[in-house]
Amino acid sequence: MKRRHVLIAGAALGGGLVALVAALPALPPPSRLGDTRTLGGLNGWVKLLPDGRVVVAVPRSEMGQGVHTALAMLVAEELDADWSQVSIEAAPPDRIYANTALLLNTLPLQSDDDSLLARVAKASVERLGYALSLQVTGGSSSVRDAWQPMRLAGASARSMLVRAAAARWKVEAAECRTEKGIVQHPASGRSARYGELVAEASALEASTDLRLKKPAEFRLIGKPLARIDLPAKVDGSAAYGIDARPEGLVYAALRRCPVFGGKVRRFDAAPALAMRGVKLVFALGDDAVAVVADRWWRARQAAAALNVEFDEGPNAGLDSAAISAQLRRDLDAGSGTGFRSDGDAAKVLAGAHRRIDALYEVPFLAHAAMEPINCTAQVAHGKVTLWNSTQAPIFARWRAAQVAGVDIEAVTLNLPYLGGGFGRRLEVDMVEQAVGIALKTGGAPVKLVWTREDDFAHDVYRPAALARFSAALDAAGRPLAWSNRVCAPSVSRDTVARLLPALAADMPDKNQIEGAFELPYAIPNVSVRQIRSNTPVPVGSWRSVGHSYNAFFTECFMDELAHAAGQDPFDYRRALLGKKPRHRAVLELAAAKAAWGQPLPAGRARGIALHESFGSIVAEVVEVSLVDGWPRVHRVVCAVDCGIVVNPDTVEAQMQGGIVFGLSAALHGRVTIAKGRVVQANFPDYELVRMATMPVIETHIVASNAAPGGVGEPGTPPIAPALANALFALSGKRIRELPLGRIA
Repeated sequence: MKRRHVLIAGAALGGGLVALVAALPALPPPSRLGDTRTLGGLNGWVKLLPDGRVVVAVPRSEMGQGVHTALAMLVAEELDADWSQVSIEAAPPDRIYANTALLLNTLPLQSDDDSLLARVAKASVERLGYALSLQVTGGSSSVRDAWQPMRLAGASARSMLVRAAAARWKVEAAECRTEKGIVQHPASGRSARYGELVAEASALEASTDLRLKKPAEFRLIGKPLARIDLPAKVDGSAAYGIDARPEGLVYAALRRCPVFGGKVRRFDAAPALAMRGVKLVFALGDDAVAVVADRWWRARQAAAALNVEFDEGPNAGLDSAAISAQLRRDLDAGSGTGFRSDGDAAKVLAGAHRRIDALYEVPFLAHAAMEPINCTAQVAHGKVTLWNSTQAPIFARWRAAQVAGVDIEAVTLNLPYLGGGFGRRLEVDMVEQAVGIALKTGGAPVKLVWTREDDFAHDVYRPAALARFSAALDAAGRPLAWSNRVCAPSVSRDTVARLLPALAADMPDKNQIEGAFELPYAIPNVSVRQIRSNTPVPVGSWRSVGHSYNAFFTECFMDELAHAAGQDPFDYRRALLGKKPRHRAVLELAAAKAAWGQPLPAGRARGIALHESFGSIVAEVVEVSLVDGWPRVHRVVCAVDCGIVVNPDTVEAQMQGGIVFGLSAALHGRVTIAKGRVVQANFPDYELVRMATMPVIETHIVASNAAPGGVGEPGTPPIAPALANALFALSGKRIRELPLGRIA
């Protein structure tokens, strides 16, 4: 990556996106079809083999979300391919695979904003994505980004095959049709399989006059097709990053300072070097000692045996109470950045006859993905080879090149399956460490594996956050004014600080405030402000990012307003959604399917929440009881409008996964800081929803012809507020902090 591009990327992540795009060098927009790469390559996305098999280049990481299947379906639909003949391969580095939709998540725009400024900003973001070759998986953006280019790639390949057949038969291309991997000429009865036409088709130029199918013509899109990755995951042949076994492999483990910002003062390598199989012991950066051995367990045992003295630094006394107090001070002292200002909320609140105030708080959270953090790296002959489960191949290659002192083109990345990502594998700390160790192993590949304790102690956490609300109600209980001030550490600032420390700045951060300023309800006076609070605890993207806590804040406070107005929470929300028909339809569907308003067994209650994120609208209804004071969730009804659905089976699975992920956090999730370090060490200290406490989850998909929205994250934000609202309905106790825990 050119330094100029890197500077712009850092500034974009920090919030100064549109103004800096003008500084980009003049780059012609790439053809989203790309060039033919091999014999049988009809464009940069589609390769056709003589036996009729179709290979689709997929540029996104598969971490259980079904993206390999969904993106292959887009190509296969327009190609009219035989689905049983479709397979995928990881796309190579190329500008055509840039995820431009991901950067749209950085723009502080309402989802339905189609103003000139919004269109210019979106076009600028697309240009930036191409310039950076931004091959990144995140922000529930994969299908949204691929919806046009991958369908165009399939349509272009189909056009080339039809023209090849027409030329062979000396007929007009318009007289031919395609179906399941066959070109047919009905008038003469002739037909040819795609594989028979590949040589002639690959010699043709791509057509510039393509027509994409209308939804009524879809044969694959919208169907619950079996996922491409499932057979290998069922039979155990699927390869994850931790499964890499290149020849000559050695293993590495780390011993790191447990305190944020602490360093290694000194260590004695002798005890470790005397242990069986240990090859190397050396300082890695300021805060770690690396041990290399012929087996990972030996490396781990040797690292534990090291006699290390740490300088715990200025954060040795840091604890959760101090961080919470800091957030409160910053919330009250700072004016922050305004992200929404409709009418004059301050004036209306000052003269309000009926005013509601509330303070909400959430803790830090860990990612806790099932596959331990790992990276395998080899540095030999001026080249770097990586085996890494990463959501950000471009950043992984770039950081590896930096550490090894080579050009990025000298870095080869093998991208296996990811055993969970949730935003944690957007980071490249494990790549930096593995390459740094590989520089010491004389050309031998080295596999670095973190323990679960390493992961909990050195994560980049979901931020702790506060929100202070005030609302004014009229005589009928309708909200006249809404004020919300959200205080949290900045994910964007910390991310930039890790990638490009010189560019880290305290700038507006849409990621921190998303889900708070896009309030869908009709309220005439709205003020939403962001206050940033820097803490020593590193923060990063966590499934649904700012939406994960802002949905809890806003939907619980909306429930408070409904209660203060003496109105049903569903009816209250519905009445405020007159200008948002899609939101209203989703809310109504969830309520209807959950039998909202119908009697429940004694000791049970329902709660409801509605939230839009990543281009999708989700409403959830939770049915809950209390067992010895502890919440027991029995049923979750989810309604989702995610636009045109590619694979409904994947949508349902992702809604379920997002709900369970969010429910675990709502009931149990908390990272506690004491003496400058994380208290939780492993899953016994960080409880999750288990099989015995798993609720029944029902997913209902709203039929829609809108552009596709995301599905990997939108199921997570509404679950915590829906549960908290249900607990209020059951107990009369309003809970404004997470996790929800035992109700006295």
